[in-house]
Amino acid sequence: MKKIPSFTIDHLRLLRGIYVSRQDTVGTEVVTTFDIRMKEPNREPALSPSAIHTIEHLAATFLRNHPVWAERIIYWGPMGCLTGNYLVVKGDLISRDVLPLMVETFRFIATYEGEVPGASPKDCGNYLLMNLPMARWEAAKYLHEVLEVADDTHLNYPSAE
Repeated sequence: MKKIPSFTIDHLRLLRGIYVSRQDTVGTEVVTTFDIRMKEPNREPALSPSAIHTIEHLAATFLRNHPVWAERIIYWGPMGCLTGNYLVVKGDLISRDVLPLMVETFRFIATYEGEVPGASPKDCGNYLLMNLPMARWEAAKYLHEVLEVADDTHLNYPSAE
């Protein structure tokens, strides 16, 4: 079988950042999928399942309620490798377009207090798999070490060599 594009990225050189993973045309709309990479693959520990699950609930809720972006958000969810998340947005966009939104999102998560939205047996299929303190810690780390200092190396996939 032919490799899918996300498996052709050199994960040995990939840094934490925001990357355009792919763009698709759906009808007359362009849909952009972003790789929101929180961990350097194969070089640092992955996110814990409970932290990334909490991040998923908080980010999805924040993004789908955002006063400017809500109508353009299609999906937010974790990568199977637990090194980041996918953000799917309506529009022909580049990483710099969503950088301010990701700063807002991760600032929200890093400072969030209270009940995690949807963390109940009625609302979630694994509501006990939550860790708000670790989600906050991971969000703050990504916010301060990556998003607030992002440059082209954090916004464009490494070139093939």
